[in-house]
Amino acid sequence: MFATLPDALRLLVVPVFAWAALRDVRTRRLPNRLWPPLYAFGALLLVWEGATLWPFAGFDGRLFLVQAAISLLFVAPLGYAFWYLGAFGGADAKALIALAILFPTFPEYAVAGTTLPLVETQIGVFSLTILTNTVLLGLAYPIGLAATNLVRGERSVSMFLARPVATDSLPDRHGRLFEDDAGPTRHGLDLDALRMYLRWRGITLADLRADPDRFRDPDGVGETFDPTDGGTHVGPRTDGGTVTEAAGESTAGESADGESVVGEPAGGDDPWAAERFLSSIDHGAYGTDAETLRGGVAVVARADRVMVSPGMPFVVPMAVGLVVSLGYGDALFALLGAVGLV
Repeated sequence: MFATLPDALRLLVVPVFAWAALRDVRTRRLPNRLWPPLYAFGALLLVWEGATLWPFAGFDGRLFLVQAAISLLFVAPLGYAFWYLGAFGGADAKALIALAILFPTFPEYAVAGTTLPLVETQIGVFSLTILTNTVLLGLAYPIGLAATNLVRGERSVSMFLARPVATDSLPDRHGRLFEDDAGPTRHGLDLDALRMYLRWRGITLADLRADPDRFRDPDGVGETFDPTDGGTHVGPRTDGGTVTEAAGESTAGESADGESVVGEPAGGDDPWAAERFLSSIDHGAYGTDAETLRGGVAVVARADRVMVSPGMPFVVPMAVGLVVSLGYGDALFALLGAVGLV
């Protein structure tokens, strides 16, 4: 027999994660509706397996309970904890929770006389294996980035974290600036926030670069637009969107006759209208504050090339880690075994 029916059905999630990885690379956005069906599907398979081992009297039954408990009570909350601490995006956390429910135990597949996965751990919590394989794959990304930068002649500490790109290409890129107007920084402007700002002002990056002095003056802000969520796939790239206020109504921070509203920064105190932008939106801009926005906008306004930390959506190595885990098994366990640590 190729596999038990629950294990065979679990293979259906592989193309789902492959699709999620491709979409995450292209848009850095995954729909929330993707996860509840996976949670329900995993819970159904978990109950199915539990019913076959009821009343959990033998060794296999007790081992199943331990594996399920570790996966559901440790791996799944770990995804939430990583998100809470800022190490994960929301989709990354939901994906790990889905894997914890779907794969609490090691599946078995008979292929050409061989049982896959090849390397199984002593504890046998498959979601933990997927996580460790994902982390190993994720560590390869900065190494690959550094190798690419070396080929391009970049030799600095930042070559592991960022790469130089043409400023004009930023509207179609994802990631974070690795510099501002003061120099290199690991806390640069998120490119989604940059797109939000440009859409709010109703201008393109080319407009900004063509006349930075004009756009640096906050008194030049007139009609403002829907900033969207900054995604490259949402509406017009950088030329506005839906007008947020009717013609003739005052824009944020300004009265109908153009005078500054009490409590808002005066013209010269708010370069690029950064504070005005942040105060006018009803949600955050990816952790951006006014100084970060000003520093990022200033550098993209004057530089032809900028350093960008592209980042890697964790769902991508997670999807690859799932495939590696199903075929090979636990790479970290095999490595530790090769050096005699397990």
